[in-house]
Amino acid sequence: MTAEAKQAADFRPRRSVLYMPGANERALEKAKGIPADALILDLEDAVAPSAKESARERVCAAVVEGGYGQRELIIRVNGRDTDWHADDLRAAAKAGPDAILVPKVGSADEVHAIERDLVAAGAPEHTKIWAMVETPIAMLHALDIASASPRLAVLIMGTNDLAKELRVEHVPGRAPLLTGLGLSLLAARAAGKVIIDGVYNNVKDAEGFAAECQQGRELGFDGKTLIHPGQVEPCNTAFSPTEAQLTESAEIVKAWAEAEAEGRGVVTVNGRMIENLHVDNARRLLAVGEAIKARSGS
Repeated sequence: MTAEAKQAADFRPRRSVLYMPGANERALEKAKGIPADALILDLEDAVAPSAKESARERVCAAVVEGGYGQRELIIRVNGRDTDWHADDLRAAAKAGPDAILVPKVGSADEVHAIERDLVAAGAPEHTKIWAMVETPIAMLHALDIASASPRLAVLIMGTNDLAKELRVEHVPGRAPLLTGLGLSLLAARAAGKVIIDGVYNNVKDAEGFAAECQQGRELGFDGKTLIHPGQVEPCNTAFSPTEAQLTESAEIVKAWAEAEAEGRGVVTVNGRMIENLHVDNARRLLAVGEAIKARSGS
């Protein structure tokens, strides 16, 4: 297997990660036809206290029943400081989704506790931990959180809660949040974990949403969490390599291989000097493209 093929096999697209309200049976059914890479079946913010138990049963049943194709299924449980958390975690572990998302994770100790609880509840090995980082303490401990356990696979930015805790406004360009976003990105990359950007609140502002998707990709996020199905397609496009990028990447990999075969130490593509780091990035983009192509079935 080539390096590119291995990367493609190992890579799982998480460009669009859509929250779906766990209390809404119709929404859970509709999600089976939405082209999101991943679905977060939500037991927390989207569910009223009086509906928590019924939503838990409905979401876990939906995961067991399946029918969501290649979409990654994640159950977001209520926080560890709530009365619902323990029952949520036990039920979710039994259902065996791709991952369980825990809100407001602030330390490595919390990750260890979540992992112990999952093991005790009999969660299958394929059920990973996703952690929401959404407080100042989480930003300052991001590396500890990201590297706490091999079972922790993804960090999710909770930008709404972070803005609340920082007492800042949501503004174009997100200047007040950039320090926290940057610290979390550094931590995720240092620990080798996936990191997903926060939500964009105004579902009617397509231009603003597109700008924030572009910013998220430029910053280095792997994808974005979404609150409306209409955000999925533009998000998928924003976080996918362009045809021009894929063409250039293929040219770089080919030129590098030819230079190595001929014993040449200098490689140029389109007038640009190519080094190992450019080749590594080109291979990564090609792997992403192949994985997305396989996901779409094209």
